[in-house]
Amino acid sequence: MLTTVTGIVIRERSVGEQDKFIDLLTADQGVLEVSVRGAKKITSRHGAASQLYAYGQYCLDSRRDRYYLNSAQVERIFYDLRQDLTRLSLATYFSELIGFAVGAEHAKSDILRLLLNTLHYLEEGSRPVPLLKALFELRFLTELGMMPDIVCCDVCGEYAPAQLIFRLQAGNFICAHCAGEIAPDREQMPVSGSVLQAVRHIVLSDFDRLFHFRLGEGTASALSVLAERYTILHLERQFRTLDFYKSLENLP
Repeated sequence: MLTTVTGIVIRERSVGEQDKFIDLLTADQGVLEVSVRGAKKITSRHGAASQLYAYGQYCLDSRRDRYYLNSAQVERIFYDLRQDLTRLSLATYFSELIGFAVGAEHAKSDILRLLLNTLHYLEEGSRPVPLLKALFELRFLTELGMMPDIVCCDVCGEYAPAQLIFRLQAGNFICAHCAGEIAPDREQMPVSGSVLQAVRHIVLSDFDRLFHFRLGEGTASALSVLAERYTILHLERQFRTLDFYKSLENLP
C-alpha cells in the first residue's frame, strides 16, 4: 500500500554497499524507519531524498509493517549545515532527542515545524547558536507534554519576581521570598526574572513569534544551563551528541 507523508530525514545509516535506512520525522506519524534501496548508487534517483536533513514529500510503500521509499519530491536540503561542525553537531543532537523521545503518541506537525524552523535559523546564522539550543530543548519538551509550570510562584502566587528558584525536578518555580518555606527540590537553580520571561516566551508563544526575541548575554547563559538541565533530567538520559557539541565549544 502506498502512502505519502511530509517529513525530514533525521538519521541515515548504510546497509550493505548500496542501500540505506533513513529515519523520517513526519508531520502526522511520528518517526518512521524507511528502507531506501540503491540509495548509494551514483545513478540513484533517491540520492538527494535520502540525505540527512532532506525535507519534502515521501511516497512510501508499506509492506508487513515495513516502509520502503517509492518516490520523493525534495523541497529543501539544509546543506549549509555541513559547512560548520558546531552547527551540524547541534542539529544531530536535535535528531537524537527526537529519535529517542518521539513515539507514535507524539505524532503531530508541531514537532516537525519546530525542527524545520530551528534548522532554518541555525543554517542562516541569524540567531545565536546557544539560544537556538535552549529554545529547541524547552519547546520540544513542551510539545511532548513536559512543559514546566511557569505561571506563578508555587507558594505565594507571585507572577513576576525579580529573583526566583527554578525547581527542575518539580518543573515549577518559587520566588526568593518563599524559598525557605518549603523543602528544596532535588534539582534546582536560582535565576532572574528575565530568565523566567524567556522561558515563558519559549513555551507559550505561537510559532509566528517563537524565534523573535533577543536576550542579554547573562540571561542567555543562564537560560542555556536551565534548558539543558531540565531536558536531561526529564528525559532521564545522557546524549552523546550533546557531549560532542559541548566538546566543540571548548575548542580554541
